[in-house]
Amino acid sequence: MTSFVGIDVTQTYTAAQLTGANSGKAPKVGDLYESYDSKTYRFVKYNQGAGAVAAVAGNAVGFYAPGGTSTGVTNEVTSDVSDTAGNGAGVLAGAPGNGEYGWIQVKGVATLTTALVSGASGQALVLSATTDGTLKVAAAVTDTVCAYAILAASKIIMCAFPH
Repeated sequence: MTSFVGIDVTQTYTAAQLTGANSGKAPKVGDLYESYDSKTYRFVKYNQGAGAVAAVAGNAVGFYAPGGTSTGVTNEVTSDVSDTAGNGAGVLAGAPGNGEYGWIQVKGVATLTTALVSGASGQALVLSATTDGTLKVAAAVTDTVCAYAILAASKIIMCAFPH
């Protein structure tokens, strides 16, 4: 876990801000940060995918997998479910532009912007395969669970994304 002081997890970065003279003050792709309230965040690159799905803070993202075929990349994410292999990566803390960088929450309590596609409080959740940026109830024992609904009606979840 990297130590950061005074971090703003909603801040986004361009590629230029991560190189050159200021790069020593910027996070590195893959860095983890644990906040005072035990939430864990990971620094990643955002890709809008083929559907040009813009990042929205509080929406779920999956690992970028063009056309649904994983390339093994784990530090690039998208809300475009047609460009994921179905594995949830986290919840956007900010709204980076296409090709920009920002933080995703991977552990701890989070409030989603978008309602669950399906599911009720207490149920295990997976990345939706049909609705961009959302989660749904895990339907099969083979599903890769990434979160749990704490209070589904209020969109409050417990993140359990891989990091």
